[in-house]
Amino acid sequence: MDQDVPEAVGRELRELLADRLAGCHGLDPVFARDVAERTARFTRRGGRRIRPRLLWWSMRACGGGDRAQVRVALRTAAALELLQTCALVHDDLMDQAATRRGVPALHADVTAQYAGTAPGPAARRLGASTAVLAGDLALAWADDTLAGLLLEPALPRDIAHRLHEVWRVMRTEMVAGQYLDVRGQAVSSGTPARSIRAACLKSALYTVERPLQLGAVLAGADDATTGTLRRAGRCAGLAFQLRDDLDDLFADPRATGKPSGGDVREGTPTYPLAVARALAVAAGDRDALGVLDHAMGRADLTDGELAGVREVVTGTGARHHVEARIARLNRRCLRHLGEAALEPDAAGRLRHLLAEITGAAGQAPDPAADPAADPPADPAADPAAGPPADPVADPAAGPLAAALTAAGTEAGR
Repeated sequence: MDQDVPEAVGRELRELLADRLAGCHGLDPVFARDVAERTARFTRRGGRRIRPRLLWWSMRACGGGDRAQVRVALRTAAALELLQTCALVHDDLMDQAATRRGVPALHADVTAQYAGTAPGPAARRLGASTAVLAGDLALAWADDTLAGLLLEPALPRDIAHRLHEVWRVMRTEMVAGQYLDVRGQAVSSGTPARSIRAACLKSALYTVERPLQLGAVLAGADDATTGTLRRAGRCAGLAFQLRDDLDDLFADPRATGKPSGGDVREGTPTYPLAVARALAVAAGDRDALGVLDHAMGRADLTDGELAGVREVVTGTGARHHVEARIARLNRRCLRHLGEAALEPDAAGRLRHLLAEITGAAGQAPDPAADPAADPPADPAADPAAGPPADPVADPAAGPLAAALTAAGTEAGR
């Protein structure tokens, strides 16, 4: 596992999915071919296996790794990947995304399969319905996988209880984050505070904090260590999402694997776009606001119009603000990791993994650096307090903070 976590989780998934597919083929071969096999292929193909890697290195950093813990960690990691399949298949459908990981999205693949045998609208409805069912199937398989673990006599009851509680909360947070995302597209509620809240639920908690917490739980870590890892994960998760938001606008599509400007075309009020709007309102910059108003939600947006959005995000200072916030979040993450009593070697692997997913790989600062050089932690980011209510009031935001707060209120009217 230490040598190659994704490969170990991949083997676990292949074994698990082979069993599930056998049952589906026994029910109906068409259902198995169209829904179950697509769900399994999507899951096996995977991505970077971020959540399993975070779970594993959190467990190892907390001193876990005996035979029983390894088995439970593998199964929990497989369940996480199935939950991710549910999230991505549904997300692609809601966003009407044509591709995922360089191949047709599941709903688009089914639509293409039946385009020659069903009228266009019927084929599209079938593709959409299949994606809903495939996501539901992945969620059912994920829950079944975890439920099987919780029933094992070898798993201590207190660990089983804590594991189930984290899983229960994480699923609801994932759905809440997705809803805030699609609601933001529909009603254009693009204030910085609302954008950060959605990012916190959809990415900071689900992608980073909860997997770290699961690893700590499996290792039997105490509350203090678990809480410190959660705070580190909250910071890294927000940095991860803000980096992803910037990459959607500025990164080379060949590196990201998806077209540039997807959030703009879908009308998703990401944090960089919300900050750009808030700063434009504060400055009375009608030209910048006109560019944003024209571009948001335009599926037929041209490359030139997208370039105009990039100029606004850069020219208003929003890009610099977001980059600075990512750097602050990375420093806070590393400082929290330095506060925890962790196994040194595994903690180093975990630190580099967090730097990788936040885009800070190769430039991670020394976690023992003078904390006075970094702003105080935002009390709203305490995991016990839930998602931050007003992250634009970040004390480290500098002179932009007041403008963002005021403009964000105005822009939300």
